[in-house]
Amino acid sequence: MSTSRIEHDFLGERALSDDVYYGIQTLRALENFRITGIPIRSEPLFVQALAYVKKGAALANKELGVLDPATADAIVAACDRVAAGEFDDQFLTDMIQGGAGTSVNMNANEVIANVALEALGHAKGAYQYCHPNNHVNCSQSTNDAYPTAFRIALNNKLVGYREALGALAEAFAAKGAEFHNVLKMGRTQLQDAVPMSMGDEFHAFATNLREELLRIDDSRRLISEINMGATAIGTGVNTPPGYAGLVTQHLRAVTGLDLSLAGDLIEATYDTGAYVQLSGVLKRTAVKLSKICNDLRLLSSGPRCGINEINLPALQPGSSIMPGKVNPVVPEVVNQTAFYVIGADLTVTMAAEAGQLQLNVMEPVISFALFTAISYLTNACDALREKCVVGITANAAHAAALVHNSIGIVTQLNPVLGYEASASIAKEALATGKSVHDIAVTERQLLTQAKWDEIFTFENLIRPVFMQ
Repeated sequence: MSTSRIEHDFLGERALSDDVYYGIQTLRALENFRITGIPIRSEPLFVQALAYVKKGAALANKELGVLDPATADAIVAACDRVAAGEFDDQFLTDMIQGGAGTSVNMNANEVIANVALEALGHAKGAYQYCHPNNHVNCSQSTNDAYPTAFRIALNNKLVGYREALGALAEAFAAKGAEFHNVLKMGRTQLQDAVPMSMGDEFHAFATNLREELLRIDDSRRLISEINMGATAIGTGVNTPPGYAGLVTQHLRAVTGLDLSLAGDLIEATYDTGAYVQLSGVLKRTAVKLSKICNDLRLLSSGPRCGINEINLPALQPGSSIMPGKVNPVVPEVVNQTAFYVIGADLTVTMAAEAGQLQLNVMEPVISFALFTAISYLTNACDALREKCVVGITANAAHAAALVHNSIGIVTQLNPVLGYEASASIAKEALATGKSVHDIAVTERQLLTQAKWDEIFTFENLIRPVFMQ
């Protein structure tokens, strides 16, 4: 049978079950912020990062003589257990909350304090021995602890996303190699343009996404600058001399990340420009992914009344009323994911703009928007690769037939016959349904069959060489 304990803050007293490791301020947050229904434990990398921040602070405070070694060591050990995920179920504060993240910071402080108290042989809530504010939050404010943890978590979360995006790009590149010898018609403005290799088309998808890997790396460098030691507004109030540099040094060791201390802590405490930059990168990638998925849907359209140059894997029946219909469900879900990410970027933009004076209090919604955007894009990349791209096949004979029956191939005749003659051939072909070949070679005899064959080799169609 569980017992309860009484905790107090300056607003009064509340009872908590002794089963829980969080305290009174977390309890108040649970009562006040019922917004998303998504607790911070849903982002375990964020919980881990909060523990890293508290561990780094405890180590620095111990070294500077601000915390006694026994208390500091107990906090460090508690942080290690929290970072390992042992207490994720105690991090219940809603992802979006007022107070610039104070509730999240106190959730971490209270859990770590009570874990440390048990290790020291005391009951939960015996804060005279290890206090959430006095000891776990020593030399800190929410205004430097929360954004520092947020940036550490973002850095680590981007690693998995980068891997998923890179693997997707490689899958497109593999299809590019597989389809190297597949002739198809290129299109501009949804109209026949000039021939190309399907392999080049898929290789271009890979190149398009590989560019984004570099932008992720740039963003990770930006969010590696932290304001730890700034405390409330950047002046470093309540920190001992040398703390900011020392805690940053410890955090580099604890996290394995190349973190750096901001040069202007007052600016760094309110600035959210790095989040805007990262959000823009995510939006840019989302736009690219959505465009590629639009292309896949068009290229696979049909099967008999569309382009039908490629086949997407058949994953599920496509209609409750139309038998035999199979829809491009994975590209469709990636499209929808992209729309969400594009919308989340606007949320980040507005939240970054809404900060006033020495602090941006909207950082919780920024964290929610960025964490979800990264998670959803990671899942979308994995789904597109595993359930779509790797299983795409080419309808090579059909694609080549579309090329040879197309009026678009008349462009290849421009250097030989000139634009006016080529346009006349195209006009007649369009009006009569005759092929470009029959009009140019058989009827008008504007060039020989041998010259036609020279111009319309597979290699010259996909990698044209100028000839007259």
